[in-house]
Amino acid sequence: MSSFWSLWIIVLTIVTLVGVTWLLFANRKTRLNAENEAKTGHVYDGIEEYDNPLPAWWFNLFVLTLIFTVGYLVFYPGMGNFKGLLKWTSIQQWQEEVDAAEEKFKPLYQSLAAKPIPELAKDKEAMKIGQRLFANSCATCHGSDAGGAIGYPNLRDHDWLYGGEPDNIVTSIKGGRNAVMPAWANTLGGKGLEDMASYVLALSKGEASSEHPAAETFQTMCSVCHGADGSGNIALGAPNLTDDIWLYGGKPEQILQSLAIGRNGKMPAQQDILSPEKIHILSAYVYSLSNE
Repeated sequence: MSSFWSLWIIVLTIVTLVGVTWLLFANRKTRLNAENEAKTGHVYDGIEEYDNPLPAWWFNLFVLTLIFTVGYLVFYPGMGNFKGLLKWTSIQQWQEEVDAAEEKFKPLYQSLAAKPIPELAKDKEAMKIGQRLFANSCATCHGSDAGGAIGYPNLRDHDWLYGGEPDNIVTSIKGGRNAVMPAWANTLGGKGLEDMASYVLALSKGEASSEHPAAETFQTMCSVCHGADGSGNIALGAPNLTDDIWLYGGKPEQILQSLAIGRNGKMPAQQDILSPEKIHILSAYVYSLSNE
């Protein structure tokens, strides 16, 4: 925060507190009229409004609130760039709570991480922990049921871009993945894109033929990643085009769009967010989803 805005907040806060204090004490007593009655002069349906002061307990409560406010602003941040005498921050408190929780549950995580993933995936209590880790770290993209969405893989089926073995899953979660599908609009042109979309759709239905107009082009431009038969390559994260599972949709117009503009999928790395033990448990949970 700049010095100007810090000073602006400090001045505005002080002026507000002084104004509220003055308003409170200025109305502590009432002024009597000629008849020695404390009235405001307001009349509603024959009812006169009295100008009575606040009850003592209410007034004192306001005073205590002001005292608390001043004390809070002295010890905690609230006055521009002034950090308060205690130097408290929400981030620091959050980190302390996280560290305390990590220390408390560390033995449990270590004991679970000692089990192989296939064995751990059958542990119902451990998978409850894995489910909570998934909900916190993965559900935003893959859905709370891990069913995925357009552009986000379904983790409940048996189709894996980078492999579904335990080591593959750990690698994906730990280091993340960066997929690149190049755009072919300028290379193939309008007619070429339509032919290729038609060929890819035929592959998924098991109806592809070497006589198809795009068959030779596929072998030249696409087989390097997707394989000569279109079955994909987990080393590159190239999807299998011979099944009917689609990451970005399997309708002709969706396939055409993928070919024309390309795709750039990104799976964020979790190694700087989750501990190795948590990644192990989370990997076991993901593994269990497709092996139920």
